Amino acid sequence: MLATVTSCAVVGLEGELVQAEVDISRGLPSWTLVGLPDAAVRESGERVRSAIRNSGLAFPQGRLTVNLAPADLRKEGPAYDLPIAIGVLIASEQLFPLDGKAMIIGELSLDGSVRHVKGVLPMAAKARDAGLTTLYVPQADAPEAALIEELTVYPVSTLGHLFSHLLKITPIERYEPGERFDAGDPPSYATDFQEIKGQEHVKRALEVAASGGHNLMMMGPPGAGKTLLARSMPGILPRLSLAEALDITRIYSVADMIPDGVPLIRHRPF
Repeated sequence: MLATVTSCAVVGLEGELVQAEVDISRGLPSWTLVGLPDAAVRESGERVRSAIRNSGLAFPQGRLTVNLAPADLRKEGPAYDLPIAIGVLIASEQLFPLDGKAMIIGELSLDGSVRHVKGVLPMAAKARDAGLTTLYVPQADAPEAALIEELTVYPVSTLGHLFSHLLKITPIERYEPGERFDAGDPPSYATDFQEIKGQEHVKRALEVAASGGHNLMMMGPPGAGKTLLARSMPGILPRLSLAEALDITRIYSVADMIPDGVPLIRHRPF
């Protein structure tokens, strides 16, 4: 039986849809993964096999072929573990096929627990743009995915948890974000212009650059105050709009630099 599960790759700062296709045929037990995978993706077979078995589910016998389409797109990272595992369970008729409106991402541990992956925000944005409505993500990444308000986000803690949800045995509660973006939030920065004594001509140049949206380059000897002045510049810039905050957060997400408990970067970075 053939199964297809929608997942996503990150190319630069944008998400690209990936279809995890799983086919099980007769023959000696084997695992073949194609679709231009990197080393982390090629190793997914062992993680998926152990996670399925340690979740109390049956790993099918026979020849398993996994294709990550499109084949000309480089696949990197372990985010395809969970969609591949769900594809295996569908292809082995332990699960019903998905409705085609869901995206699944997540790394699997050998015990079946679902680990954090980076780049969830651009993946969620791509899911929305592609007309998908449901997103299954690692529990730790649910606050980040929920920044895209048009999606129904389900936090997944284990493979068995998701298996029970898809069979409608033990439903997963959709993630509800605790707070929304507020453009009126007062900014809090480490330094402020009023704390810098002197350097009036440099501060004037920074004010002109900030008000006109110009590029700025500072040159000078060590200790002249370049870093201090640059660090204080966000304090005179306008507060972030939601679109700007999402763009900044997308960069932090791809770089895996989002602080714990802070899904949305609300202030201009230094």
